[in-house]
Order: sequence, then C-alpha cells, then structure tokens
Amino acid sequence: MSQNKQSPLAARYRPEQADELIGQEKVWAPGTALWKLVHADQFHALLFWGPPGTGKTSLARLIGRIVKRPVIELSAVEAGVKDIREVIQRSRESIELGDKAEILFLDEIHRLSKNQQDSLLPAVEAGTIKLIGATSENPSFSVNNALLSRSLTIAMQKISDEALAQLFVHVARREERLLNPDLAQILARAADGDARAGLNLLEAVLGVTKDKEEITAEDMQPILHLIARHYDRAGDFHYDLISAFIKSIRASDPDAALYYLARMLHGGEDPVFLARRLVIAASEDIGNAHPTALVVAQACLHSVKEIGMPEARIILGQATTYLASSPKSNRSYLGINQALATVEKTGDLPVPLHLRNAPTRFMKEMGYGQNYTYAHDNPQKAAQQSNLPPSLGKMRFYEPSENGAEKQIRDHLERLRPGTPRK
Repeated sequence: MSQNKQSPLAARYRPEQADELIGQEKVWAPGTALWKLVHADQFHALLFWGPPGTGKTSLARLIGRIVKRPVIELSAVEAGVKDIREVIQRSRESIELGDKAEILFLDEIHRLSKNQQDSLLPAVEAGTIKLIGATSENPSFSVNNALLSRSLTIAMQKISDEALAQLFVHVARREERLLNPDLAQILARAADGDARAGLNLLEAVLGVTKDKEEITAEDMQPILHLIARHYDRAGDFHYDLISAFIKSIRASDPDAALYYLARMLHGGEDPVFLARRLVIAASEDIGNAHPTALVVAQACLHSVKEIGMPEARIILGQATTYLASSPKSNRSYLGINQALATVEKTGDLPVPLHLRNAPTRFMKEMGYGQNYTYAHDNPQKAAQQSNLPPSLGKMRFYEPSENGAEKQIRDHLERLRPGTPRK
C-alpha cells in the first residue's frame, strides 16, 4: 500500500506483493503457467486482455518487481514510434552495461498503428526489451498478427462481486471506517467487475461521511449513480452483445433477445444500428419461412429513424419479439452465397440462347430467343426448362426448407418440376 495519503484509493491500494492481486486466480496464482514463467524470468512478450479495472497495470508492475527489471510505462494514446525507440535504445544501453533488459508496458496497445506495432518486433525478437501490452479490445482484431504470434495472450476476467466486496471491506477498515459486507456487495455490483471504479466510488462514500465511523445504505445511495455503465460502442462489449442479440433471435428466444436489446439500449447503443441489424436478421435468418418479417423489420427501421428514443425502444421491442418468434430459414442466404461462389469459380458463362432478347433480325437468325417458353402460357413447361448455362446442368442454389411459409414454396416448386425432387 502506498503511504501517500493524497493519492486516490485506487492508487494507494494497488497490490505490491505477488499474492495480493485479486480476481485473476485462473491466470495468476502459484502453479499457473504465467506465474511459473514470470518467476523463472522466461517470458518475452505478454498481452493482457481484459475489461477496465481488472489489474492489467498492477500485474505488469508486480512482474517488474518479481524479475527485478525496470518497468517503463507508456500509453499508446500518447506514445509514438519515437517514444518507443527511445525506450528500446535505453534498454539496449542497459544490456551493454551488463544490466537486464527493461520491461516496456504499453497500455491500450490496440491504439498503436500497424507501423508502431511493427517497430516493436525487432526488439522483442532480439530480447532488447520485454514487452507487456494491455488492451480491453480483442487482440485478434486489434493487434497485428506478427506481434500477436510472438506474444503470450493472457485473458483477464471481470473481478467477481465477492472478491470486490472483500476488498472494499478491507480498504474501509484500513481507512478506519466500518463497511457492512452487505453494503460492500451493493458497491461491488455497481462497480461491475472494475476494481478501480469501485474504489473510486468507495472513496466518494468515505469523503461524504468523514464524521461517521460506520457507513450506512443512506450514505451510499447518492453515490452509486456516479459510476458509468461498461458499454463501449466500438469495443468488445458492443460486438459480444450484438452477437448475443442476433443469435437469440435466430434461436427463437424472444426473452433473451429482449434482454440483450435492453443491455444495448441502456448502454447508449444507436437504435438505428439495432434496427438495421433486425432488417439483416429478417432476411438472413427468417427469409421465406416468414416473408412478412422483412416488412416488419423495414417498418421498424423507418419508424426508429422518424421517432427516436426513448419511444423507439417500443418499436425495437415489437420487431425483436416478432422476429424471434417467427419460423426460421436461412435457405435464401445460403442460396445467394452458393451462387456467388459458383460465379467466382466459373466466371462469365454465356447466357442460354433461349433467354436472350432478339430485337434485330440478325439476332433472331442467330437463334436468340428461340424455344423460349412464356411462363404465363405454360408455367410447368417454363419451370422444367433449364435456364442456367449448360455447363452448370441442373445445379440447385435454393433449397426451400420445411419451415413456415417456405414449405409452401417447396411444395409449389415440386409440383412444377415433377420427377426432379429437391434435396
């Protein structure tokens, strides 16, 4: 614990011993791979990936103490290639003088450009520096492959409410105050796995109750709304929640779909973005099993644009439950993908002559339009005639399912094409 009483609680109560880091026992505890590598000083590049306030910076500093190496901290928001090269050069000079290579800790490493990330590679490969990067974004998307392949990625989890509550009770006691465990649990839930945010809240509570030894629920209530919800419209929470939303609709689970919709709306997600995703889902996951779903989704998109929040939530809720409760088919989605793949493979095959227009006499003499069957005169004959390029034979791209209205489509096509059963 820092002795500087002027420092924020989150800084004063950072862990200083290897076993003081809370909430990350799966990756940092005696016997874990990372623990062994660090205590043997056998790591080269580490990437700490996890939500804010889970101990990424604290763990980097602990590692520096354990291996007795200087830790140079840079923020990728402010650092450039020049700053990185200066650290590398300083570390190189230390090695030449017989000292150990320094640890470069890059917070928010995902914000470095590709060129900035590439500038790290030679030093990491040569052992000129030991690199520790911290990111709240999925490194497989935000860190280039060359650096990713040279690093050990450590996934750090949100800290549990139980671990946070114990921390808050301990810190309050060290500050000569009493915090009931039940109230500590409330504070932990508000912190949502973020120790730094929770300690900031606790500090605010302590600040407004200076003259009281024991903290009460009434003391805490005005403070709890100060914490911001963890939702980043451009980060992993965004992608995880929208994925859960769409997959819940696909699984015909309207309750889960509404829950994830509420999570995103509560976090400030753009309602127009959500409405557009519903339009895509209506076509990709429901398709011709319930064609009206696309009409409802399109009406939702239009209405959300016109109405705006907070009323747009009602429209989004209606469309979400309608789509989630609809019969599902992805056959049209699969069909266009297969057709595109065939076009990519076979190129520009000639259109059969009977499908070509013949506006001139010469074209008629060339056979354009001959043997064309007008479908309104003879629907069955027209359906049985192959309209694909001859080299594709009787290839099928669209195979209607047995779900919802698509079963009627399937039956209709089978009536038109007797003797050519569909898959």
